[in-house]
Amino acid sequence: MYVLHYAPDNASMIIRLVLEGADLPYRTALVDRSTRQQDSAAYRALNPMGLIPTLQTQHGAMSETAAILLWLGDQHGLTPAPHTSERPVMLQWLTFTANTAHADLRQMFYPDRYVPASAKGAHHRLMAARMLDHFDHLNREAEAHPALFGIKGILAPYVCALMRWSVLYPRGQTGWFTLGDFPALHGIASALEAAPQSARVALAEGLGRHPFTAPAYPVPPEGSAI
Repeated sequence: MYVLHYAPDNASMIIRLVLEGADLPYRTALVDRSTRQQDSAAYRALNPMGLIPTLQTQHGAMSETAAILLWLGDQHGLTPAPHTSERPVMLQWLTFTANTAHADLRQMFYPDRYVPASAKGAHHRLMAARMLDHFDHLNREAEAHPALFGIKGILAPYVCALMRWSVLYPRGQTGWFTLGDFPALHGIASALEAAPQSARVALAEGLGRHPFTAPAYPVPPEGSAI
């Protein structure tokens, strides 16, 4: 059985959606962000970077969202096989989502780590424009490769999580993103939201009834999202 070290409405949610969608056995272990448990010696022994998520497998602990997704996908038939034509497309857009889109969105969440206070406004506008371009690319790819963005795959949960967070965070600075501007991604968000795995994850993490099409701030039964 897998052990998912998680915090509500964090990147661990993406892994949880995949585990639930594939009916894979797992249990959760809360990482309490309100007490900075991710910086504890015990957690750092599992994940030296102190980031969430960590997935414990039969081969040891894994970190990095994209790596976990790819490993789960290959282990359980959720990704195209290595010698298929869709494999390089999946690898390209998984890497893009993790290394470019997610990384840029994190800059909007934590501007203090990247720019001086005097540059925050300009930085936010620049990164918002970059994110809109990223979502535009993903929208086109979802139209061109709908099977790759299926709700039981590994790309849809990741992209839907990024869209959810774009609506919510940072508070008071989210007017730049409108889901309806990206029809293919809107369709994916609606389909994932209607799937049983999303209802289970939403209940477990306090994400509300419409976690992807009309996101609300989480009210988790345990832990803290920030």
